[in-house]
Amino acid sequence: MTHDVSLDDAAREPLTAEDWAALSEDAAGELVDGRLVEEEMPDAIHETVVIELVTRLAAWAKLHNGRVYGSELKFRIRPRTGRKADLCLYLDGRRPEARGLVSSMPDLIVEVVSPTPRDGRRDRVEKVQDYAAAGVHYYWIVDPELRAIEILELMSDGRYVRALSASGGRIAIPGCAGLAIDLDELWSEIDRLDA
Repeated sequence: MTHDVSLDDAAREPLTAEDWAALSEDAAGELVDGRLVEEEMPDAIHETVVIELVTRLAAWAKLHNGRVYGSELKFRIRPRTGRKADLCLYLDGRRPEARGLVSSMPDLIVEVVSPTPRDGRRDRVEKVQDYAAAGVHYYWIVDPELRAIEILELMSDGRYVRALSASGGRIAIPGCAGLAIDLDELWSEIDRLDA
């Protein structure tokens, strides 16, 4: 199965990453061990954090020959596993493939944790392993419920170590010289949703 993959095909037999990429845009989900799995359902809090981070990262990236991309890029992790990040950053003039499945991993991936236990496990356990295996240098886990950010850095042995963990204040971002994010300002955008 390589082209014109239908949702019926996806339900019946294991998919490759290439099959997954060939699914119509109406076929939501990520690919895990050959099976299409349901994605998180982002809410207004999730999307507020994503947009605020995209805005900050894109402004910095524009000055540093970087590029930020949103949540619909399909990354090939392994032959039968593919992921879609909430946002990602390519540095030093690097870019993803212009069309189709993305095999050139970004330098930085951000996942904003949704409040369900399943989504938390996916972002904190499964995707940590997947992004490390794929060689993503920095992985951010942003948790709006806890109002915390954890930035993991990939070591030469293929494991992530915590480069930064914070819940407030202005933080300097590892791997992005000159980029600082004010977490209190970020969390205040969430508070404005209730106002």
